Amino acid sequence: MSKVLQISSAIPELDYANIPKEIIPFLASYNLIPQLLSQRIIESAIAPITCTQAEISHALDQFYQHWDLTTAEKIKDWCLRYGLNAEKLKLLATRKLRVEKFKQINWRHQLESYFLKRKKYLDRVIYSLIQTENKSVVNELFFRIAEGEDSFAELARKYSQGAEADRGGIIGPVELGSITPNFAQLLYTSQVGVVQPPVAFGNTWVIVRVEKLIPAQLDDFMRQRLLQENFEDWFQQQLNQLSPEEKIWMGINPKSDQVQEMA
Repeated sequence: MSKVLQISSAIPELDYANIPKEIIPFLASYNLIPQLLSQRIIESAIAPITCTQAEISHALDQFYQHWDLTTAEKIKDWCLRYGLNAEKLKLLATRKLRVEKFKQINWRHQLESYFLKRKKYLDRVIYSLIQTENKSVVNELFFRIAEGEDSFAELARKYSQGAEADRGGIIGPVELGSITPNFAQLLYTSQVGVVQPPVAFGNTWVIVRVEKLIPAQLDDFMRQRLLQENFEDWFQQQLNQLSPEEKIWMGINPKSDQVQEMA
């Protein structure tokens, strides 16, 4: 493997010929090469993105405040320390804004349709759960709840074999997408407030009752989240386009396309 970082076949705009060979072992020892190359891939993508003079000035002001660069002399010393000229400083200060603009340009127009596609997994649910490996016990508990002999919470505290027992069986709110598919489908199709008959999942029998279904809303927070999801999908696509050697530099096993931690 070459000791000079070359990530140019899949992403021609990137040029690592000027990176000193001596620094590569240092970067590798701290597992910084994947992070460096990831940032360069992003930097290449946002290079065409521009900011207004007002946006640049605001970004610089925030940057100076963050680093306590309160005088022209401090700004000059900081730039000298990191080898930045005025133009590179502007690029550094506006980088986060340019990434956000990149997201907006590429995926803002499709957020509504993407949200509808993902909504089933973004909806949240609060439910009560009793789980036990004893089938006869779970059947008895179901009938006791259904007949009103005991409350769900009381029986969950006494018989459920999971951490939910301490909370009277209550779990949530949790996103349906974070739950195993079969169990999520059971919750999604259950009527709120109705105790479901025992169902087996592997060696465990469960009784569930959906307490509340909280539909996801396409508010500002959700828009930002979905933009980030699209951005991460895009980035994964960029990684998939890398050559086998480039994937090794990124800490990815070319055979499995899985990111590997470098020792």
